[in-house]
Amino acid sequence: MFEIVILTLLMVAGWFWLDSTRVREAAIALGKDACRRENLILLDYTVAIASIRIKRNRHGRFALRRIYNFEFSDTGNNRLNGTIILLGRELELLDLEKRYLETQQLH
Repeated sequence: MFEIVILTLLMVAGWFWLDSTRVREAAIALGKDACRRENLILLDYTVAIASIRIKRNRHGRFALRRIYNFEFSDTGNNRLNGTIILLGRELELLDLEKRYLETQQLH
């Protein structure tokens, strides 16, 4: 019985690692696309996980809600913050730092 529990835990851990890797890659692609559309520079070409929680999706099923932070620049000389929120593999929110958006509205 103990072996079954250990094997199950290893399988769950493996699934979680693989799923997290795939979702992180999707978040990086979303960040790159958002920066490209806005003529921004995605710094370090990476995202960092900030939070993982369980939440119901629009179909009422449980899914992992992951919040990723990333940094971008409009000039190459500064660092601004962005956030990507994914529920499962669906984009819930992609936010660029308000300071950047406010300066763009002024022009």
